[in-house]
Amino acid sequence: MIIVTGGIKGGSGKTTIATHLSILRAQKGLDVLLIDADDQETSFDFSSLRSSNEEKLLEYTCVKLSGKAIRSEILKMKSKYDDIIIDAGGRDTINQRAALSTADKLIVPFVPRSFDLWTLEKVSSIVNEIQQINPSLHSYTFLNKADSRGDDNEDAQAMMKENDNLITLPVIICNRKV
Repeated sequence: MIIVTGGIKGGSGKTTIATHLSILRAQKGLDVLLIDADDQETSFDFSSLRSSNEEKLLEYTCVKLSGKAIRSEILKMKSKYDDIIIDAGGRDTINQRAALSTADKLIVPFVPRSFDLWTLEKVSSIVNEIQQINPSLHSYTFLNKADSRGDDNEDAQAMMKENDNLITLPVIICNRKV
């Protein structure tokens, strides 16, 4: 399965979701490739730090790719891995579109705040464009970095559910202060 964490708004938690999803899938015994297609390269940096740890951690492979190489390399490597997870970053870029052209699923985390939710229609429009070349792409949204109290989460989910092109998952990941 090829999964992209993407969107057009930075700071929604895409990299955290991509790295945690890679670890979770590896824990299930799957051979996972994490592709860092974000110019910030945080997934790659995290994965490098994690693999240098002396503890024996479940492994996944992480590489950096950009531009047209994303599509061509995914097509070459998809039969070698159970899952390919792509951290596409928070902008509408060639990297993200190349990843989406090969993906089975797009996961877009949204923070329940106005500036984030205002990008919903633009994300939906990008998905519509990509589905012209990749009609098997399924797109999902969920709330991330949400407050544990208040009406913002319900209001945001209601707004997200109005979009027919993106399936809103019944998942809310809340911020926790320690």
